[in-house]
Amino acid sequence: MRNVEMFFSGRIDGAPVICLHGIGGHASNFEQMTAHLGGYACWCVNLPGYGDSAPLNVPSDFEHLSYWLGQIISQLDRGAVHLVGHSIGGMIGLEHACRRPEQIASLSMLGATSAFGGKDDSFKKTFLEARLAPLDTGTTMQQMAEQAIDHLVGSSCDEAARIAGITSLAQVDEPVWRDILRCLVNFNRRDDIAAIKTPVCIIAGEEDTNAPARTLQKMAQTFLHAEFHCLKAVGHLLPLESPAEIGQIINRFISGQK
Repeated sequence: MRNVEMFFSGRIDGAPVICLHGIGGHASNFEQMTAHLGGYACWCVNLPGYGDSAPLNVPSDFEHLSYWLGQIISQLDRGAVHLVGHSIGGMIGLEHACRRPEQIASLSMLGATSAFGGKDDSFKKTFLEARLAPLDTGTTMQQMAEQAIDHLVGSSCDEAARIAGITSLAQVDEPVWRDILRCLVNFNRRDDIAAIKTPVCIIAGEEDTNAPARTLQKMAQTFLHAEFHCLKAVGHLLPLESPAEIGQIINRFISGQK
């Protein structure tokens, strides 16, 4: 399948796992994590415009991203899949659970919330200005990645994960970055999650300031079927910072959905 990086952790039968990365990420961010998924076939997908993945023909929004994901699942032709999404990848997974629940066997959300920011537009404006202003004054994506990394990882993050995080963000094309940020700030499924029947696993980083653990724990209590895990000394780049522990948690979770 075009534009999909495939990391197999054993067998190729049964419901597959699809992994969606965050706004500064790449499909390869999940490579170590998938090694702990106990034999599930894992497809780690580059979002539109990332890596070699073709961009959408329209400005990104969650409706079109859900449609894009639905096409990928249909092309796999393996029935319902287990979705694993980090940050905006988890939001796309949640959007798809609202739109196409028949395609999803389970949803694991890593550092992902049910809505962006507060209930008014002031936070959105501040967020966008803080992340776009450096680019407007000539900062490169590489420079921005190096400046941002300390705010994205937790105190237990090792150097290899730090470098991987910097590399992933630095490789994002600036137009794609601008587009996906404007998409991100418009996400809101806060009022819809109580009706979602899909089993959900929510994993938070104790030191994540982008998707605070207390916010995710409260969100978990709203779903019909959800479990919550908080990883100590971990920040926002969960698949890179703690791949083994996350892989083991998700493996137990999706195995319990049989």
